[in-house]
Amino acid sequence: MTDAAVATDPATATDPAVRVVGLTKDFPGGTRALEGVTFDVPAGELTSLIGPSGCGKTTTLKIVAGLIPATSGEVIVKGRPVTGPGPERAFVFQDFALLPWATVLRNVAFGLELRGVPKAEREATAREYIGKANLGGFEHHYPHQLSGGMRQRVGLARALAVDADILLMDEPFASVDEQIRRAFQEDLLRLLSEERKTVLFVTHSIEEAVYVSDQIVILTRGPGRVSNAVQPQIARDGTPDEIRRNQGYLDAVEEIWGQLRSYVEEDMRAPEGADR
Repeated sequence: MTDAAVATDPATATDPAVRVVGLTKDFPGGTRALEGVTFDVPAGELTSLIGPSGCGKTTTLKIVAGLIPATSGEVIVKGRPVTGPGPERAFVFQDFALLPWATVLRNVAFGLELRGVPKAEREATAREYIGKANLGGFEHHYPHQLSGGMRQRVGLARALAVDADILLMDEPFASVDEQIRRAFQEDLLRLLSEERKTVLFVTHSIEEAVYVSDQIVILTRGPGRVSNAVQPQIARDGTPDEIRRNQGYLDAVEEIWGQLRSYVEEDMRAPEGADR
């Protein structure tokens, strides 16, 4: 690469994969969901968004995905402003968003089909990620034949199959029980280590955020603003149980809970049916 090419490249290896700058979002009727939200998502790392209900976590994710526009501010992905969806970003929905009439194989291959990838190539890629998501043998099953946890694995395999650099995950494990949720967290970290993806991850769970994240961005009650960003100092060379007993893990959980406690207590004091 020439010096001139380096000089004109809008992104460098040291730039964040995603830069959110002064993001504000107003919805019709005057509701302001976000106000001046600014944070970076480092390349190759997992950043979680956490905060009280209504703080704009999912709204932020959808703006980064290019699914809805910001009222003001901007999102920069790999050095370029976001103006809509792009192939470098893939969305993993909380409700799976699978095609009910399509098999696991076709669901996982669907993004590649939309991009015009030949059938043999896209099915080979889909089978690879079906295997990585521990779904081998279920290629010809339909979503209604799968458990909720298996459907979520299909959604993750589909996002990985399109080889997007950035995964945007909206509470992907919220609909499964705690035991399966923990298994998914471990699977996610394994897959991300293998695939070297950048992830922006929305969750309501403090423990989940601390376990999976390199960085946790804490939003205030709506309109959401960034109150703090926490980088858990965790030794990750032990078993999952050892990691959860690690002092760095416990300290990060307590630090985040200390910042969110007032919102929870406020909700508990609010009259039934009050606007929260």
